[in-house]
Amino acid sequence: MNKVELDYVVEGELSKREWYLIVANHLSWLDIILLTDFAAGKIPAPKFFLKKELIWLPFVGLGAWALDMPFMQRYSKAFLQKNPHLKGKDITTTKKSCEKFRQLPTTVINFVEGNRCTPEKQKIKQSPFENLLPPRAGGIAFTLATMGELFTSVLDVTVIYPDTQGSPMIAMLSGRLKKVVLRVNVHPVTDEIMGDYFNDEEFKQCFQNWLNSVWQNKDKLITRLKEAN
Repeated sequence: MNKVELDYVVEGELSKREWYLIVANHLSWLDIILLTDFAAGKIPAPKFFLKKELIWLPFVGLGAWALDMPFMQRYSKAFLQKNPHLKGKDITTTKKSCEKFRQLPTTVINFVEGNRCTPEKQKIKQSPFENLLPPRAGGIAFTLATMGELFTSVLDVTVIYPDTQGSPMIAMLSGRLKKVVLRVNVHPVTDEIMGDYFNDEEFKQCFQNWLNSVWQNKDKLITRLKEAN
């Protein structure tokens, strides 16, 4: 592989003794490697919330379990309609499985778009953003409902590959990746993002407005970074 220029800038203080929720845009499988590399020596090693069913996936499930990834129990709307007595049980069960993280500083990554952003996916989803897919609030709301009181800060992470056309992972493996730009803004966890997203309609709307605001600012930042590079 060729030498890659890593342009990393952090606005705020970081510590390996704090709890963080990373909210990041998603362009490539390479994002995961970069975020893990970025975290090394700065913050606790990143983890992902995984669906409980993935623990049975050969190799992947065992590896995730060995790396102490938090598994979540989620019930579909259709299932809850048939079993209303289980409403809220998924959050309670997942929260119980995360009790161990109270004693160990932890970083959780959430790719809010839910998919890697490509021009094709932007068209399919009719994205209102120039550089991003629309954010999906449910996953991050579930994470905050489960572990929100533990998080010290939210890390708003923006990743771009300014000189790369096509897949950044392929570019990296073939020696064509030249530069990675990463910007991190450290935000405190406030009451604005803490609440019952799944049962409180007023909070749900406020939370979606907050996330859309974060995404609008991120979209503008990506445009500026592309122009500067």
